[in-house]
Amino acid sequence: MTAPARLILVLAPFLFAGCAALPARDTAPPPGLFADAGFAPPSAPVGAAGLFAVSPAMRAYLRSPAFAAHLRARGLQRGLIDALYSKRDLKLDYEASVTGTAAETYAARSGNCLSLVIMTAAFARELGMTARFQQVIVEDAWTRQGGLYLASSHVNVALGRRMRSAYDPDAERELLVDFLPPPDAARLRVRQLEENDIVSLYMNNRAAEALVAGRLDDAYWWARAAVLANPLEATAYNTLGVVYQRSARPALAETAYRAALERAPDSVATLQNLGPLLAQRGRPDEARALAERLARLQPAPPYFYFHQGVAAFRRGEFISARDLFRREVERAGYNDEFHYWLGLAHLRLGEDSQARAQLAQAFDTSTRAERRALYAAELAQLRRPGTAAAISERQ
Repeated sequence: MTAPARLILVLAPFLFAGCAALPARDTAPPPGLFADAGFAPPSAPVGAAGLFAVSPAMRAYLRSPAFAAHLRARGLQRGLIDALYSKRDLKLDYEASVTGTAAETYAARSGNCLSLVIMTAAFARELGMTARFQQVIVEDAWTRQGGLYLASSHVNVALGRRMRSAYDPDAERELLVDFLPPPDAARLRVRQLEENDIVSLYMNNRAAEALVAGRLDDAYWWARAAVLANPLEATAYNTLGVVYQRSARPALAETAYRAALERAPDSVATLQNLGPLLAQRGRPDEARALAERLARLQPAPPYFYFHQGVAAFRRGEFISARDLFRREVERAGYNDEFHYWLGLAHLRLGEDSQARAQLAQAFDTSTRAERRALYAAELAQLRRPGTAAAISERQ
């Protein structure tokens, strides 16, 4: 695998960087960080001016008899959530690959967790409620797409009633809305987020999505905007570094990665990006020091057993491959790709029932519509007598 294929993005389909952001000595981006002249103008306007704006269609839904029925039955907060996510009215779908504004998410009837949080907050504010954002401190979830490794973690939103005073006897407690709750979520630590955190992370996601699609110019402008929206947050600097590295600007990539590490010294994503870059730039001692530091933080990095399993699978060592894929499933059961390849190994070993179970898990855990469609088709084919061997290897 070439060096660019190892580049790590931190993004927010669940939301936020997996490392704790630390205050930097200088809140401003470092001098010379941006390279506007080296990139073409973006293909569409870059910004977040309408991120929480409520569209006419959204207001019409709030005035509809169906929505009023939800409020009568469940009250203001629970009625809103029931109306949005009960699958009876709007039938919203989870789709990890696109981050939209509140209005875009409503119009598409789908979005990732960040999109759903933004849309929920917009509806709540329109109804006179408060919306408070928070990061849940959990391990990053890792996936890969478009030759990039994507690290995601988790956010939720708490909806409250606007109170006249702290002693208002009619004030309701906040209702916590969590779209993909991790195990034991109620006992996990959280970090309060401000709206500018959400704005920066929305822009960072848009940059990551442009990178996955190969639109480097768009990715640059979105990452640049994310840095300026919240110069203390490390995530966007890392994304900007990936943009520079993919556009053959290694010195600027190093500047961006080092700015990220100043703000989050233990960022696994940035350490994994910067180390190989320094080796390519002829500084093996610095690269080795970063690799040792990374190994202390993360002895078995994401996809470590998976890559070993794929190599074993392609050598025809299916028992070894099955056991390696199983190790990845045990530590990252949310990753549909791991379930898929474990099912493939089971299939090559003649373990058809286990193969079907893993492919069903791949379908259930996938967060992208095109993958769910593929898994559904292959699962249907696998269930037909005599067609087990037809399931396809994919990577």
